[in-house]
Amino acid sequence: MILDLHSHSTASDDGRAKVDNYCQWIERKALPLDGFVLTEHRQFDDRSDYRALEDRFGLLILKASEVETEYGHVLVFGVNDDLRAAFDFARIDNRLEDVLAAAKRCGAIAVPCHPGRPKVGLCAHWETRGPVAGVEIVETLNGGSRAGEDALALRYANEQGWRRIGGSDSHIVSHIGRCATRFEEPIRDIDGLVAALANGGYDACRALAPEAGSAGGPDVAPGADPQ
Repeated sequence: MILDLHSHSTASDDGRAKVDNYCQWIERKALPLDGFVLTEHRQFDDRSDYRALEDRFGLLILKASEVETEYGHVLVFGVNDDLRAAFDFARIDNRLEDVLAAAKRCGAIAVPCHPGRPKVGLCAHWETRGPVAGVEIVETLNGGSRAGEDALALRYANEQGWRRIGGSDSHIVSHIGRCATRFEEPIRDIDGLVAALANGGYDACRALAPEAGSAGGPDVAPGADPQ
């Protein structure tokens, strides 16, 4: 099962994509995606209901959050009331250690995203501020990365023994599915996603449109060697 674990809709302050347009694009381009996760900036969108779109397009649409810490941005999967009370999602200076600990205590998963990116990624701060306990998974393929950023993230993941996910970090419709995560087992809901992330059995991958892959149709390139 292939899920894009990092995307933004118009609910994010810099997002320009409507969720139904994401679904239409995936269908029209025959992208090899089984679903995607909306990780809106500095918030958890508990108002929107995408069940009708899931049924119409046969996609899994889940909701998570992207929060900000002094070590960079972090995706949080499995947001619940206890976690929302543990720290202020709207802050831009949360402590990474606090976010990791709160997520674990509340049954969620916190994943530093685009770690190779300057200023808002984990790696640069890891060098200057020192290691932080509790990191177990990082995003090693990000659809918005510049040259060298994903390679740096992958190097850190290999050195530290971190598991790896991928996501498009899409803010516009045509970027959905640029990178994704391939799971060995089916995911049916957010609880299943959290359990899968905790247990392993997945890796980052590049999800390609038909015209970008082989002549035979959609293809999925593994994430072990980012371009």
